[in-house]
Amino acid sequence: MSDTPMFTPFTLRGMTVRNRLVMSPMCQYSAIDGTVNDWHVVHLGSRAMGGTGLVITEMTDVSPEGRISNGCAGMYKPEHVDAWKRVVDFVHSHSDAKIAIQLAHAGRKASCEVAWEGGGPLPDNQAWEIIAPSPIPFSADSQTPRQMSEDDMARLIDAFEQGTRWANEAEFDMIEIHGGHGYLISSFISPLSNTRNDDYGGPLENRMRFPLAVFRAIRDNWPDEKPVSMRISAYDWVEGGTEVDDAVEIGRMLKEAGIDIVDVSSGNVTDDVRPRVDGLFQTPFSERIRNEAGIPTMTVGNVGGPQQINEVIAEGRADLCCMAKGQLYDPYFAHHAARALDIEDYAWPKQYRAAGFFKPVD
Repeated sequence: MSDTPMFTPFTLRGMTVRNRLVMSPMCQYSAIDGTVNDWHVVHLGSRAMGGTGLVITEMTDVSPEGRISNGCAGMYKPEHVDAWKRVVDFVHSHSDAKIAIQLAHAGRKASCEVAWEGGGPLPDNQAWEIIAPSPIPFSADSQTPRQMSEDDMARLIDAFEQGTRWANEAEFDMIEIHGGHGYLISSFISPLSNTRNDDYGGPLENRMRFPLAVFRAIRDNWPDEKPVSMRISAYDWVEGGTEVDDAVEIGRMLKEAGIDIVDVSSGNVTDDVRPRVDGLFQTPFSERIRNEAGIPTMTVGNVGGPQQINEVIAEGRADLCCMAKGQLYDPYFAHHAARALDIEDYAWPKQYRAAGFFKPVD
């Protein structure tokens, strides 16, 4: 197995994942007042049983007003801990997978309908106040956010600290900070959404001040042996936004601060549609950050079959490969990939070992 890049272990601090496949965070819009439930046990647990090395939860918000929708997951009150621990315990008891929680705040993209209701802004009688680094709405139809004060920032740093402590009580293996896709932390980073003229706006060093403060708060409240990741949008796909050269510098700043790995995505910082292209369109961003900033990366976007993952890992373009829609389609992708690569000792769960004898018919 060690000769097959996809199925080589990878270690960050005290966490070792058995293979290079990651389940990318995907909102499920199925929580009640932030509390996860049976859906999340099955959704996340089945991918862990399916052989994925690292499972990352959906975007999990550290305050109720930080949710995209009323169906979004949270880590903002004590009862969330036991609900999440039930998920974590299932993953740890029934698989070799590791599980991370993605902590976040939606910022100017909060207070919206769930995805299958269109995802647009909630009507005025249901909406709540939203905040952002600058009072710039996400789209022409969106609510205008209130510009955050330094007191707001301090309050949210406290919320990230508390969410981190609760994540440790729930026994997660890793924290990922959502710093991409135009949510709160991302909107500080991008010049398209941050037009402040104080110490938190202007040059990149200033725009990174709040994201790095959030990271330090998390790191200070998280066990030293457990890693921390940050997802970023490496390229905004809009003129005047973040460019890949900026992303390399962001990677350097995150490495210097102590981030263990960068999850490299792009776009969604404005309502301009990210281009739909074939192939690993974001992997070049991951490759540059990994090799120029000297920090491990995860790549995400159009990751397909096992041979493609092998090539990404072998060529040093990323250290881990995140798959989202592909694992909605096939929760057992890792087991099927092992068979396709003729890896005979990649064991199914003991309850499912008979699957190893199944021969699908074309």
